[in-house]
Amino acid sequence: MEKKTKLILAEDDENLGLLLREYLIAKGYDTDLFPDGEAAYKGFQKNQYDFCIFDVMMPKKDGFTLAKEIRMLNSDIPIIFLTAKSMKDDVIEGFKIGADDYMTKPFSMEELLFRIEAILRRINGESDSSQTIFKLGKFIFDARKQTLADGNENTKLTTKEADLLKLLCVNANKILERNFALKTIWVDDNYFNARSMDVYITKLRKHLKSEAGIEIINVHGKGYKLIL
Repeated sequence: MEKKTKLILAEDDENLGLLLREYLIAKGYDTDLFPDGEAAYKGFQKNQYDFCIFDVMMPKKDGFTLAKEIRMLNSDIPIIFLTAKSMKDDVIEGFKIGADDYMTKPFSMEELLFRIEAILRRINGESDSSQTIFKLGKFIFDARKQTLADGNENTKLTTKEADLLKLLCVNANKILERNFALKTIWVDDNYFNARSMDVYITKLRKHLKSEAGIEIINVHGKGYKLIL
């Protein structure tokens, strides 16, 4: 029998927590619920989990602190944050910690399930690298034609800009490792190519700066993340 994916859910709203746990169990996920960050951390130390879902605002230990501590134990486990705030700073803070996604309350449980499944597909190597059209807020990026259009203006990208943006899109809301990007696009991950990639990241940020909901952030020591 196939092993069930085991989720750890930390949510201090008892009603929401129980609803989410029942829903996720009904969808085939083995799910443990904890009422605060401290209890969740102790639970994580005792059990093997495949996926984390953490509320940001919790007593005893908030979701960001919990995630930082979890990352010390397991640097790769996927994390989704649940937040009552839609503040951009909170979202960016979450991604810098290493979150794979976030959801702002109220949200539909179907949407949460979709996000979980998408992340699991991605980490299992099932990303669709054959995709060539991507929607980035108001922009439509055509990787094959190397164009970025917003309805009014159609910008022609260089080959390297298009290749880098496609890698970011395929790995959207996930860390794009610097060395992986360098070896994929530049073949060699030497110092000069690394500086060249930084320049192209800056160019892409300028192309996308008019769309407030899109951001390419640096993840210290790891690489870049395209936030959609």
